[in-house]
Amino acid sequence: MTFAELNLHPAVLQALADCGYNEPTPIQAQAIPEALAGHDLMASAQTGTGKTAAFMLPAMQRLATPSPVKSRGPRVLVLTPTRELATQVSEAAIKYGKHLPKVKTVSILGGMPYPLQNKLLSQPLEILVATPGRLIDHIQRGRIDFSRLEMVVLDEADRMLDMGFLEDVETILNATPASRQVLLFSATFEGTVAKLAERMLKNPVRIQVAAQTARHENIEQRLHVVDDMEHKNKLLEYLLADTDISQAIVFTSTKRDADDLAGHLYDLGHHSAALHGDMNQRERNRTLTQLRRGALRVLVATDVAARGIDVPGISHVINYDLPKFAEDYVHRIGRTGRAGASGIAVSFASNRDGMHLKRIERFIGLEIPRHTVAGLEPKRPLRTEPKPGGGKRFGGKPSYGNKSGSGAGKPRNEGFNHSRATPRHGEGKSGGHKKFAPR
Repeated sequence: MTFAELNLHPAVLQALADCGYNEPTPIQAQAIPEALAGHDLMASAQTGTGKTAAFMLPAMQRLATPSPVKSRGPRVLVLTPTRELATQVSEAAIKYGKHLPKVKTVSILGGMPYPLQNKLLSQPLEILVATPGRLIDHIQRGRIDFSRLEMVVLDEADRMLDMGFLEDVETILNATPASRQVLLFSATFEGTVAKLAERMLKNPVRIQVAAQTARHENIEQRLHVVDDMEHKNKLLEYLLADTDISQAIVFTSTKRDADDLAGHLYDLGHHSAALHGDMNQRERNRTLTQLRRGALRVLVATDVAARGIDVPGISHVINYDLPKFAEDYVHRIGRTGRAGASGIAVSFASNRDGMHLKRIERFIGLEIPRHTVAGLEPKRPLRTEPKPGGGKRFGGKPSYGNKSGSGAGKPRNEGFNHSRATPRHGEGKSGGHKKFAPR
């Protein structure tokens, strides 16, 4: 099947041709015809399979025909859980709509100045991409006109609900016309997602191209057992010295660790930067722009970056800390191996991570192959069952790097952003974060 066989508008087909796209991916081939037919959708597909185009192309098809309603408000609304994903969706909208007349896309995100957003919303627009919290603010202030809204997309609905946006999403949907079409994309159809769909969607067509637990066949997964923090850091430094790594994302569990690890790696000579939720939007956009342009070789991030970053140059993902939730492992490693390319995902695990690892392997239906580095082999085997009577966390709780408190360990400012954010929600409390062992 080709995109031309989907009966898309010539201007949309031209945009796809400009991108070099000819054949739809499985999720696109199944979702686009149903969306064009006007059905509500519940769709699930593995990350990196082209789901953004699966909803954006039907949206463009609608915009190819002028609306009979005279209004400045949007005709298409896309809700996303994170600012990074919103940015990705906005870029896709611009790319696919560039040959259509008068298709303006506006992003309304947390962290953006309200005066700028007020100005953008006062002008005619066709596509509104927003995070739920900030959109609610504008709805409550009467700044959003939904009178000509035709389509609502809930992108990564499961993550939005996990982040506590259920009430906001329902409020937003209740503020839209009853005639609107709803396209819901989610990794799972269970729990609160199913309840939301039951209340807000009209006889939705269910599409599940690949289960979230499907293996990433083009991504080689590796596990390195680590004894302690010194061992882990030596392994990380060894891996990043590999010239086969074009760009890598290193995932940490806390914002403070992301900042400090990025600074440490910069001091070792790596072009590195941090990305996490305490950075303002301008800082995050600048960091992502540097990553896309190849100015960054290593991005150190929390799970805020696990979804929504689509950079073809990411050859490796390294789980410096294992994720708290097994499904986040799938989204993390999906940052590499994009668009059919191959990738490598490396995870570190110590005995304190045994149960986390067991849950991840059960979730993905695969035992992650164990790897070792000559001279850096672990001194003790990995334990995946709780130790009787508990056990201490390895490494203690000292801080990263220099203890002088003068900002040592932060990289010099040469265009890279390494803001040290104030910890929130208990992350990275003083004295509670990790330390790099002396080399």
